[in-house]
Parts: sequence; structure tokens; C-alpha cells
Amino acid sequence: MQVSLTEAAASLSDLVRAAIAGEEVILLDGDRPAIRLMPIISVQPRPQFGSAKGLVWMSDDFDEPLAEMKEYME
Repeated sequence: MQVSLTEAAASLSDLVRAAIAGEEVILLDGDRPAIRLMPIISVQPRPQFGSAKGLVWMSDDFDEPLAEMKEYME
């Protein structure tokens, strides 16, 4: 849909709804296309695998039984 700037001023909310619904809305300045209305699509950040490398430390005896649990393991 192409609309002149003066028409757009009168029906901006309708044009915004149309753009959000996926319709291409172009505002004309005279005979020239000047502005394209389009919705902002939020982008979820993608995880960067390996970004925590070197930040996590685990002791060598991590999987050894706890001293206070030894009596239960006999």
C-alpha cells in the first residue's frame, strides 16, 4: 500500500496496524517513495558456546564422597 504523507497524517494508527499485520506500507513524498513502515522484530540473543571458558572451576575431588557421608557408605 502506498499513501501520501498528508493521507498518512490522517490515518497513521491504521497504517501502523497494517504494517504490524505484515502489509508493506510506503509513504510517498510527492511521487517518490520516502518512508517504509515496518514492525520492529525483537531478536533473542543466541548463546555463544564457549563464552564461559575459563570462568568455571571444579576441584579434582569433585565427585569423591563427602567426609560427613562416609559413615553411611560402609
